[in-house]
Amino acid sequence: MKKKIAVLALIACLISGCGSKIPTLSNGDEAVVTLKDGSKISANELYEQMKEQYALNSLVNMIDTKILEAEYPDDLEDAKSSAESTITELESYYGDQLEQAVQYYTGGQYQTKEAYKNYVYISYLQNLAVKDYAKKQINDKDIEKYYKSDIVGDIKVSHILITSKATDEMTDEEKTAAESEAKEKIESIIKELKNTKSSEVADKFAELAKEYSEDNSTKDNGGSLGFINKDTLSSAYDELVDASYKLKDGEYSTSVITTELGYHVVLRQETKEKASLEEVKDSIIEKLTDKYIEENPVVQVKALQELRKNYDLEIVDTDLQSKYATYIQNQISYYQNDENKESNDENKESNKE
Repeated sequence: MKKKIAVLALIACLISGCGSKIPTLSNGDEAVVTLKDGSKISANELYEQMKEQYALNSLVNMIDTKILEAEYPDDLEDAKSSAESTITELESYYGDQLEQAVQYYTGGQYQTKEAYKNYVYISYLQNLAVKDYAKKQINDKDIEKYYKSDIVGDIKVSHILITSKATDEMTDEEKTAAESEAKEKIESIIKELKNTKSSEVADKFAELAKEYSEDNSTKDNGGSLGFINKDTLSSAYDELVDASYKLKDGEYSTSVITTELGYHVVLRQETKEKASLEEVKDSIIEKLTDKYIEENPVVQVKALQELRKNYDLEIVDTDLQSKYATYIQNQISYYQNDENKESNDENKESNKE
């Protein structure tokens, strides 16, 4: 369903208060302020002043609220809950100082907690629109390519973890010594595995895990992490997971694996067949959508711009229409410049390497 939005009417309603009885000037303009000497300030005068300073941001939020509430009726409760929980969390931290904090951290853009709550609410709905727009940019070729290169079967993995005993109170020399001690310990475990017959490696690994591993949640179970996939464990295990997928079933890592948790040796025991494309298609689309948004931040502008056009947005006031066009162009330029800067920074880092 498409809607035509006449912006002048929205602003006039905002200023005068729809349905209120407003005094008028001799020329027929509505007055919003009267003084005892008979002078008045008209709604048009106030409108012109607001238009120069505040109207555009408020207007865009009003437009998006109307459009997005019509576009995502089933998500309004979740959006409201998100806004409420955000404010509740901030209140628990800032208490009575919340509004001052909101004013300070938003540079005065939001003066009250209600205004900030409305911002969180509309942002939730805007993010839905951005995600839907990005999904449209994903095609079957992208999905099939991701499936072939990134979707893998679950693997059963066990590990032995040795942690460093370094503490913040230690000198740099003491920390280095502690790290070296931990690394040497895992190297000695790898050496023991190398001296074990291949048919006995699994049993030996379980024995060493029980004796030496400092992962108390897995050591008594032979160090087993169970069946995992690339995104099963937390990011703390990224290096371990990458190393595990480079092994074949029955192989263990012959080089020390270093993560933020410590030093590891891993044993890959079993591999399952990967899921079919149909089974993982939805999750692939989600991943590709998130990646698209991350790599193309300007989509945050284009998505909402397209949605407004789909609702036949018409800004009647020519000054506001011009300001809106400039606002869109400035936002696009901002994100494109930011994107170019990130690309240049990445190239610089790559050249250093």
